[in-house]
Amino acid sequence: MRGIELTPEIPVSEVADLASRAESVGFDAVFASCHYNNRDPAIALDQMAAATETVQLGPGVANPYDTHPVKLASQVATLDEVSGGRAMLGLGAGDASTLRNLGVEREKPLRRVLEAMKVSQDLWAGERVDHDGTFVARDAGLNYEVGEIPVYVGAQGPHMLRMAGKHADGVLVNASHEKDLAWSADRVAEGEADRVVDGDVDVAAFASVSIAEDADAALEAARPPVAFIAAGAAPPVLERHGIDAERASDIGDAIEAGEFSAAFEQVTDGMLEAFCIAGDPGDVAEQLAAVGEHVDSVVAASPLGPDREKAVSLLADAFDSAGV
Repeated sequence: MRGIELTPEIPVSEVADLASRAESVGFDAVFASCHYNNRDPAIALDQMAAATETVQLGPGVANPYDTHPVKLASQVATLDEVSGGRAMLGLGAGDASTLRNLGVEREKPLRRVLEAMKVSQDLWAGERVDHDGTFVARDAGLNYEVGEIPVYVGAQGPHMLRMAGKHADGVLVNASHEKDLAWSADRVAEGEADRVVDGDVDVAAFASVSIAEDADAALEAARPPVAFIAAGAAPPVLERHGIDAERASDIGDAIEAGEFSAAFEQVTDGMLEAFCIAGDPGDVAEQLAAVGEHVDSVVAASPLGPDREKAVSLLADAFDSAGV
């Protein structure tokens, strides 16, 4: 899979145009990011489906906390219908600092994600569901037929990575550095050794990418998403890259308080190197090639670059040059 993530922080009509451009330059999967403070991803994906013909489409990634898992399953099934069978579900535990804005504590994230995936698959198979676990569903069902929809689990920690290897169609590894991706691929393989579903798991790097002809401009555009990544990074990941955990925590506090400029200013060069692929087309192609040694697929995630429209085309060329 050669994928791209689009963020509906811009009007959904513009997101749909970018999806169409991504399809025209050779991407085969387009995800819409899911944060309450951006435009609604379900509406954006509907517009993206209307603007495209062949790319797979899905939330990247939705969480089963701010939307009930049964409702989420129905939303993705509806997307599958309007897109002619092109839907996929990117499912993860969500951003802890953002969920706290909604008064949501991210309890038992692995169980919540696994249960949401299994319940969704049962609903898509036409079953009625009674579930009492990290969430409750009583005699729930969908009143329309649904085909098979692939589920990609967004993961970073070892337990979620193993779970994805054991249960999911694919895993969106929240990492951009080959050191993290090599470690993550090993964890997915450990889960895959006990796989309980048919088919291989597609290991995809869900990597924050920023590209521009001006490398410095690309790096500056990467600061906002890197702030969110650093704030949510697990302690072993921070330690692996020699990143100050206290500083990462301070960034998370600033994000939770809505002080985004303060959060972005605290992003260090070390965080940029660890948590994004950024630079001019040559730089990005070189980094993509290194990443491709450890994964099956690559999804270029936000910010893409200071000029999104140009970035989509530049990224397609960088993917070609990297051979991924």
